[in-house]
Amino acid sequence: MNEKTGIITFKGNPMILLGPELKVGDAAPDFVAVDNGLVAVSLANYTGKIKIISAVPSLDTPVCDTETRRFNQEAASLPGEVIVLTVSLDLPFAQKRWCGAAGIDKVVTLSDYRERSFGLGYGVLIKELLLLTRAVFVVDVSNTIRYIQIVPEVTGEPDYAAAIAAAKALL
Repeated sequence: MNEKTGIITFKGNPMILLGPELKVGDAAPDFVAVDNGLVAVSLANYTGKIKIISAVPSLDTPVCDTETRRFNQEAASLPGEVIVLTVSLDLPFAQKRWCGAAGIDKVVTLSDYRERSFGLGYGVLIKELLLLTRAVFVVDVSNTIRYIQIVPEVTGEPDYAAAIAAAKALL
């Protein structure tokens, strides 16, 4: 398994990321995650869509909560051909409960708990914590990665405007 160092910290402590180092222009790796209804989904489920994929450690933490609420708000003003996916290792039951409590209705939450195929395929699984690091990928309709943002400090927020602009540029 490929290990990457010097990319992220968690509360100031260096962490190791597992998986490849993807680049803009790479084909988006396929993955299998689970939706809130316990149905397995993959990248193919979103064919023909521009995908903003937000990876977060856990929806039950303040920064992930803020980030997902912000992307939900942003998604409301995006055209139908753009979909926002938030991927975490939270169980689908917890994601569903959290979305209901937070009023999240535009962002699709997916759980990578079964196989960690998103985390390992996109190189965002933190070895020490076995959680996803905070990252945003924008993937075009042909499943090519067009934007990558790995947030250097896991407890920091991503640059929302840059991610939204990258998606809008593909319209």
